[in-house]
Amino acid sequence: MNDRELMYLPGHRQHQMIVDKEISSVELTEASLRRIAELEPQLHAFITLDEEGALATATTADSELAKGNISGPLHGVPIAVKDLEVTKGLRTTLGSSFFKDWIPDYDSVAVERLRATGAVILGKTNTPEFGNREETFTNIAPTCNNPWDPARMPGGSSGGTAAAIASGMCSIGTGSDGGGSVRLPASFCGIFGHKPTHGRIPRFGGQAKPAYNSAGTSGPMSNDVRDSAILNQALSGFDRRDPGSVKTPTPDYLGPLEDGVKGMRIGTTMTLGISDVNDDVAAAVESSWAAFTELGASVEPLDIKFDKVPKDAWWTLWTAGQVAMYGHLAEERPENLMPYTLEMINHGKTLTGADVAVALRDVQNLQLKMHQLFEEFDLILAPTNAAVAWPHLDPPTTIGSRTNSDEMAGINYGAIPFTMVFNSSFNPASSIPCGFGEGGMPVGIQIIGAYDDDATVLRASRAFETARPWVGTRPTVS
Repeated sequence: MNDRELMYLPGHRQHQMIVDKEISSVELTEASLRRIAELEPQLHAFITLDEEGALATATTADSELAKGNISGPLHGVPIAVKDLEVTKGLRTTLGSSFFKDWIPDYDSVAVERLRATGAVILGKTNTPEFGNREETFTNIAPTCNNPWDPARMPGGSSGGTAAAIASGMCSIGTGSDGGGSVRLPASFCGIFGHKPTHGRIPRFGGQAKPAYNSAGTSGPMSNDVRDSAILNQALSGFDRRDPGSVKTPTPDYLGPLEDGVKGMRIGTTMTLGISDVNDDVAAAVESSWAAFTELGASVEPLDIKFDKVPKDAWWTLWTAGQVAMYGHLAEERPENLMPYTLEMINHGKTLTGADVAVALRDVQNLQLKMHQLFEEFDLILAPTNAAVAWPHLDPPTTIGSRTNSDEMAGINYGAIPFTMVFNSSFNPASSIPCGFGEGGMPVGIQIIGAYDDDATVLRASRAFETARPWVGTRPTVS
């Protein structure tokens, strides 16, 4: 088996090969590093690569296995970590020149738990500054490219992890999602990404400075649904350092994974009552709905409308959070911040306490609406984004029949209108590949579940993956 074939195997299969001693962790890690050396010059998926540390961890994994010790479900498996997760002893830049030389003395909760799985951390993947764009570019690393077409962006803000997995540098990785930052790059790069129920994965150590967490969570990304379910299980669970983390026991995400969707009631919407969609995306998404009917679910159109566009409350809370976390940097050296971050901070400074209170009220109303909706439906299906990945900094000028002029701090909201809703509502949501659109670029369908029902979202994603496998087609850069 060559390096490419090895790296496109699911992480859980790689793990089993290590346990069965078909391959060592060192051999697998070396294969991953060779792939990175070959493909990284075209993709720029990593900000920091830790070859020495990865090989040392792999050596330890092999030594422990020889003693009969298996650390966890990803023992010995190479994995990519987004550079918004704090890593002890390994440079953590947060995509910002302010932190370009920062080597933390602690791990984020997600990284603590990731290490406990026995995984081998390859390095830190490319991200825009503080995760603040739907594209992946910053001033401390080359712009990240999409493996399907390097002239196009891979999405953001977990674009580096998505590009690494899609190109077969590794099989699995971590992202984070505050407005779509796991699901969007998953869709744009043709992989699977899951945004967990808000609070299931604690966020301590996930940012440079703490602030009220209105939307963000770590989340798994992979070429295989089971891999993401394994990682989601490992990272979830209450932590006293994060008062927003869910205290109830973590559900079993793996046990029901193969149970399918027969008997489920599923609602479909092409617009979420928010936006038009380009024809190529609509065609791929609509054709995917039939798979759920074939699998035994009751699938019906969903008529949904919002009294207020959910984006507005999300934007208020997001930019207020930017002031809380990074406002001091704008006062110290505004010229060193990326323009998109500075614009967010400057907007946040114009907000009043009443503005934030209104946004919090609107979010609570949205959460209530979603609770009521999921009394009728087990799942909702919607597009992940309204357009396929576009050329760098050149978003589509039209979405459907409308001019695309909806922009905030450079973020082209008009092309990505469907993800922020579920960050504000706290619902779990996955993006899974469902076809291809313009230029042969991947299209993703979003599978959304009831609050704290990640198990059903993952189960439905696995059923769809089985019915409509996508992994046989590989990107240009792979």
